[in-house]
Amino acid sequence: MAAGREVFIEYGFQKATISEIIKKAHTGYGTAYVHFKNKDDILIELMEDVMNRFYEIAELPFEPKSRQEAYRLIEKQVGLFLEMANKERPMMRVIEEAIRLSDDVRKNWQAIRERFIQRIAQDVAYSQKSGLARTDVDNYLIARGWFYANEMYLWEIVRNEHRFSIKDIVHNLTAMYTGGLYI
Repeated sequence: MAAGREVFIEYGFQKATISEIIKKAHTGYGTAYVHFKNKDDILIELMEDVMNRFYEIAELPFEPKSRQEAYRLIEKQVGLFLEMANKERPMMRVIEEAIRLSDDVRKNWQAIRERFIQRIAQDVAYSQKSGLARTDVDNYLIARGWFYANEMYLWEIVRNEHRFSIKDIVHNLTAMYTGGLYI
């Protein structure tokens, strides 16, 4: 897998070849093709590895007792999420390219999105049941909007197109979200 990561980062998704990955891994074609049918499968495996680190952030305990505590927890998660995007920039660039070029990778990214959205929806539902958040809004729809806002900044950071510090992005995103949702 390390060889795959290196080759994808060096060449990008489109130009990387399974032959180059096999050569870098010092393995045979038979060994590689037993585990992966193509380079898309290798990238999906690498993508899962990277995204598991993001999931660890999303799955941090979230049981606030006050609006202020919710704000602190959310701000921490958003900060860790966007810092992880910054840290994983080389691999995330490859993933972004592959999402555009590979149906399999795109479908996998959609499943990843959905997993994040489901987790956020649970957190929103918890806050609603605890009397901390508005109940006139749908927790799933709020979760989708919140994830997509974070995802937009994730890709801006990956492309190095963000004009503001990650700290400022985190503060403003968190203030907007908690200000609109929390009572």
